[in-house]
Amino acid sequence: MKGVILSIDPSVRLIDISHEIAAQDVMEAAFVLQNAAWHFPDGTVHLVVVDPGVGTGRNALAVELNGQFFVGADNGLFTLLTSSNGESWPGRAVLLNRPEYWYTREPSSTFHGRDIFAAVAAHLASGRSLDDVGTPTSNVMRLRWATPFADDKGLQGWIVQVDHYGNCITNISRSVYHTYDRKRSPKCYVGTTILEGLCSTYDEAIAGEPILLFGSSGYLEVAINRGNAARLLSIRKGDPINIVFSE
Repeated sequence: MKGVILSIDPSVRLIDISHEIAAQDVMEAAFVLQNAAWHFPDGTVHLVVVDPGVGTGRNALAVELNGQFFVGADNGLFTLLTSSNGESWPGRAVLLNRPEYWYTREPSSTFHGRDIFAAVAAHLASGRSLDDVGTPTSNVMRLRWATPFADDKGLQGWIVQVDHYGNCITNISRSVYHTYDRKRSPKCYVGTTILEGLCSTYDEAIAGEPILLFGSSGYLEVAINRGNAARLLSIRKGDPINIVFSE
């Protein structure tokens, strides 16, 4: 893919966000994209290839939102870029149906990332407009992001990502948490452990001790200071996490 991009425009600057998305996990890709995209400058082209439906009838898209471009399969990858719950994409989107902007007019049925997406991303980065590379569409597939259950007693969420360090990131945002905590202390049940209290930094716990804190993404996470929480606490992506508030 990088070779294709550079063969179209050798001046393109390539930056890798992640190659650690779990295989075929569209929603993990959407979560990582949401947390990374808006730190990049206007005009950035994000090439996102998590495409379990490659070669099928799913659409290929390029979209523009808030001054940035996103290229990938129409399979829900772009769900979390906007909080809009409407059916139509709030930015602009085009179907990638113009082979003159592909790497080859007869793309591989198993690698559209190389033969379609990378080439289109390169053309956008080199100055082509969205209208050049495809025809407009108002339909972008949206997947439903699971939200926490909450009441006056506490919250139940899920582990949505385990990062490189074994930190277990939940779907409980800071804003949701503070809507219900009312400055009460949390008791957290997750994996094989019970955690009490909320920390601000990893180093508030001694080395090897588990902690509960908000990470840089703004979501609650379970971590171990200088350790791997997922491995040591037997936590996997998709596991539940329960928070009970005490008076």
